[in-house]
Amino acid sequence: MNRVNIDAKNGLYPSLTTIVGADVKGKPNWITIAHVGILNHAHGDVPQYLSIGLHSNHYSNIGINEHKEFSINIPSQKMLVATDYAGLVTGEKVDKSELFEVARGELAHAPMIADCPLSMELRLHDTVVLGPHEIFIGELVNTYIDETCLTGKKPDLKKIDPILFDFMAHEYWSIGERTGKPWRDGKALKK
Repeated sequence: MNRVNIDAKNGLYPSLTTIVGADVKGKPNWITIAHVGILNHAHGDVPQYLSIGLHSNHYSNIGINEHKEFSINIPSQKMLVATDYAGLVTGEKVDKSELFEVARGELAHAPMIADCPLSMELRLHDTVVLGPHEIFIGELVNTYIDETCLTGKKPDLKKIDPILFDFMAHEYWSIGERTGKPWRDGKALKK
């Protein structure tokens, strides 16, 4: 293998494409975001925290900062065109409130997308400012999934059919087949 240096480029792609929902000026607004992160595992009294990174000039930031609530929705491949559109136009100039059917859960200002296979509502825990970006850290309150996307009682990636985003090549991808089982396959090397 001949490895070459391609400068300090983020190699953590592909990443999951999501649509963040927030109420802004009395209406649901949607923005496509692939910069999402899992910060920990819920354990005992410690809730699950997730993060989203948005440039501070995004319209959605207004609602997240005001209401301290937002949603993260995972669209399927069949929603690719609308998902891409939600990230191409700003809610400041285009009313995106009618783009998707809205679902509501426990939180009053975390609009979710009814047609997304999986949606999560979050309460803002903290905001970290990194240059021109706001990193919103949310406490996961509830997760909703289309029952047809379950196998047994667990979410099934193949049924969810998420959109993956490759920032380096500027392409969307779909998932392939399962290739292994974590915490089990590596046992073959244990002595």
